[in-house]
Amino acid sequence: MAMFALTDVSGCYASFEKVFDPAIRKRAVVVLSNNDAQIIAICPVARALGIPKFVPYHQVKHLLQHHNVAIYSSNYELYADISDKMIAVISEFSDNTFQYSIDEAFSKFNNYDNLIDDWYAFGHSMRRKIWQLTKIPVGIGFAPTIVLSKAANHASKKLKDSTGVAVIQDEHSRIETLKKLNVNDVWGIGSKLTKKLGLLGIHSAYQLSTASPKAMRQQFGVNVERIVEELNGVNCMAWDDIISQKKQIYSTRSLGQRITNAFDLRKALTTHAVKVCNKARAQKSLIKTLYIFASNSPYDQHHFKRSLSYEFTYATDNVSVISGAIDQVIKGLFKEGVLYYKCGVGAVEMVNSRFAQSDIFAPKHDAKTTECYYNINNKFGKGALRLASESHEEKWSMRRQFLSKRYTTRWSDIPIIKC
Repeated sequence: MAMFALTDVSGCYASFEKVFDPAIRKRAVVVLSNNDAQIIAICPVARALGIPKFVPYHQVKHLLQHHNVAIYSSNYELYADISDKMIAVISEFSDNTFQYSIDEAFSKFNNYDNLIDDWYAFGHSMRRKIWQLTKIPVGIGFAPTIVLSKAANHASKKLKDSTGVAVIQDEHSRIETLKKLNVNDVWGIGSKLTKKLGLLGIHSAYQLSTASPKAMRQQFGVNVERIVEELNGVNCMAWDDIISQKKQIYSTRSLGQRITNAFDLRKALTTHAVKVCNKARAQKSLIKTLYIFASNSPYDQHHFKRSLSYEFTYATDNVSVISGAIDQVIKGLFKEGVLYYKCGVGAVEMVNSRFAQSDIFAPKHDAKTTECYYNINNKFGKGALRLASESHEEKWSMRRQFLSKRYTTRWSDIPIIKC
């Protein structure tokens, strides 16, 4: 029998900040969103103090000062690198591990029955190894289906008697765990579905599991039917349902300072285009159509937003070709006198690189140059090699007043140990 595991970081960004700074490991820590706008992550210590999430920073500034809370801007470069190291450790315990997000990873254990007789003890050995090598606290849930493993993971961190590991491996543990979870704790059940299910008297995960799968399909669609089956230990979601490719990829961001000229706007949009290109290439997709937009703030006296679509002759993952699209549309996007506050790029039409058909009459781009570009950045880190049209720490980059050091991605920030 196969077992699934979901490993999830407790207080992701806040926990990442504590890795290289032992002095704040026992302090309350919060992390702010882009431009230091609002709180997006809190550690368990901050949660115990009643520090709220998803509220504007300026509204709770005095509360944070009163409790001596450590405040940090989002340090995405550091978080991504620590996450990669964590996933590498998790992968040592299973030959089939998939990183679902920056703080979550699914693992599949096929035919491990003769190797593991105590999943609970195995989970704690995973937690100890992850802490030992990365100093990241995680919760781990084991179960025979994907949805149940997500439920077990939630139980491992949120229930009062939780110890960081939860296992659903028989009917008793399945029922007892689901009875303790609300219906909105179930993976795939959002706020709108929660309200609709509530009208039917379904408020807990266990009540949802006892519902008729066919009735759920008739009222809410096939996805809810599959969730109900999975809650009952029936495998309905294939491994590919988790690792399926994204159909669209976006990179957008508010700007730390307003942009007032076409040159800076072009650089900002090119930076977003490169990020989209990298993400598409990582999932082995080629980009057919780009959506490019720029706007001022909706709170300005006269709101201005302009967007354009750019369709390539044939789908591509060539970073030079994709950045070249920005040059083609910048004149149509820029308007003199507008104080640009936000811009972004999205790949709205993509094709799988394995099945893409090229045009034999289209001009060929140097594939070796593109491959060299990606190889250098993979070896020496993101941004080691840049396009000339990309931005590099421009004055309009997002505001990050409380940014910690990039300990693992910048030579100047490497920790120095004196002994």
